[in-house]
Amino acid sequence: MLDDDMDYPVRVTDLKQFVYCPRVYFYQVCLPKIRPVTFKMEEGARAGQSEVGREERRSLRAYGIKEGAREFDVPVRSKRLGVRGEIDMVVTVAETGEVIPVDYKMSKIAGIHFQMQVTVYGMMLEEMRGVKVTRGFLYEIPLKRAEEVEIDMRMRLRAEKAFREMREILEQERMPPPARNVAKCVTCEFRRFCNDVV
Repeated sequence: MLDDDMDYPVRVTDLKQFVYCPRVYFYQVCLPKIRPVTFKMEEGARAGQSEVGREERRSLRAYGIKEGAREFDVPVRSKRLGVRGEIDMVVTVAETGEVIPVDYKMSKIAGIHFQMQVTVYGMMLEEMRGVKVTRGFLYEIPLKRAEEVEIDMRMRLRAEKAFREMREILEQERMPPPARNVAKCVTCEFRRFCNDVV
């Protein structure tokens, strides 16, 4: 049985938001009742759920795998990182026993925030299952394409640094600086809250 979520205040999806823009994470954890829900968010959740049915019917060829066992909506926790999450799919390769996390995305671009999310899923699987995870995949739903993500030391260290910064925001309720790329702000649901940006 998994520990209570209170022991794991940070979610992997929070990491994705933090990497994209630290202020989105701040608003989510420090001002949770103000978050607007957008059509894009709802559509992404629906698309991910409907992808499970399609995934069960197709081969693993998109991932370069001949045969393997699939698990869907896999809950994961990490005591070391203090984080929790749910992986869309975990593939265990029949021949080698390799364990591979797969995350579904409505995006056509595998941005660094998505890559870090997959990296952390791999780190959590390592901790929970006692295996070495060296890669994962982002399945880009609009393109029907799987993009491999290397789970290397650079990405692991970057994720750990981000979690430290996220815990500081949570503990101090301190608003971080805006995203470096303010072009992101134009379509952000929190745009009206960041009066110092656009």
